[in-house]
Amino acid sequence: MAEPILQVRGLVKHYPLTQGIVFRKQIGAVKAVDGVDFELAAGETLGIVGESGCGKSTVAKMLVNLEKPTAGEIAYKGEDVTRLSGRALKAVRRNIQMVFQDPYTSLNPRMTVGDIIGEPYEIHPEVAPKGDRRRKVQDLLDVVGLNPEYINRYPHQFSGGQRQRIGIARGLALRPEIIVADEPVSALDVSVQAQVINLMDRLQTEFDLSYVFIAHDLSIVRHISDRVGVMYLGRIVEIGRDAEIYDHPTHPYTQALLSAVPVPDPEAREHRERIILFGDVPSPANIPSGCRFRTRCWKAKERCALEVPLLAVPAEFRHEAAGPAAHDSACHFAEEKQVVPPEEPQEESKKESPAEPVDKIQDEPTDDVK
Repeated sequence: MAEPILQVRGLVKHYPLTQGIVFRKQIGAVKAVDGVDFELAAGETLGIVGESGCGKSTVAKMLVNLEKPTAGEIAYKGEDVTRLSGRALKAVRRNIQMVFQDPYTSLNPRMTVGDIIGEPYEIHPEVAPKGDRRRKVQDLLDVVGLNPEYINRYPHQFSGGQRQRIGIARGLALRPEIIVADEPVSALDVSVQAQVINLMDRLQTEFDLSYVFIAHDLSIVRHISDRVGVMYLGRIVEIGRDAEIYDHPTHPYTQALLSAVPVPDPEAREHRERIILFGDVPSPANIPSGCRFRTRCWKAKERCALEVPLLAVPAEFRHEAAGPAAHDSACHFAEEKQVVPPEEPQEESKKESPAEPVDKIQDEPTDDVK
């Protein structure tokens, strides 16, 4: 396997809890991210899924240095970016860009589209001479499916899907190698989601991009991802190839998530097992001992409260015959369980979506302006 373009090791982000007005003292910490490990290969899409509050967005912000990690390492091509500053950090930031979740608040309403997309050239003037920037911005608008003549218009004149295309164009301006997409379609209608996902899929091939794609919609993640990591309460509890995670989940939390995915076929829906989780997600300021999922897990035993499970291939799946179930899972009692009805045989493709709208809607952006 080629050297990963991005390596994350032991990534931690704790926010201190303090009390007092004059003499403030720390009484605890919110453990938003508490030891995350993963790798990203060149040209790969790593999907990260999980419930709201599990730490996905905090991981995204640390990858682009919008948040400083409490501990851990983020290595871009072997160099730890958490230790960089000044020009060295600026150079790395050029190669790791972000697409934000909300297209309505991530674009400055007082700036034109041309200024928004061209702003990276002001920060990195070596990328494009002043006289060439307008043409580059128009080219980027065309690449993301918008009319280049819209360059002088403002964000409020565009729909949500068009605004997200503008955010993607801004992310592409510096020709990065990695794009961190933090729930880029969660604020959009389903049909528009499909268009934006298809656009990102096409741009990945055209610009040779690597994606860290964060979302909570499991159907969308399966459509675009090569590998998937499942987060729970600040940690990744299972990670593997998309087919391994979706068709052969071994962690109880992943099995519960997949059992909740809507199934359009009524007969298949009747025959699948539905896993209902009871209890609330524990507070990240008061994480349970041992396995952090044990308070909601039907398999929990005494060992789960005493010993933290490692993210590794479970012993029973380490032999060659285990096949797709042999992927990393942080559970003492991991076992393969079929929770999603098998898909109909279909032609081989890089990423097949179980969500019907994503498969059928083509990348045909509308140029309607509000």
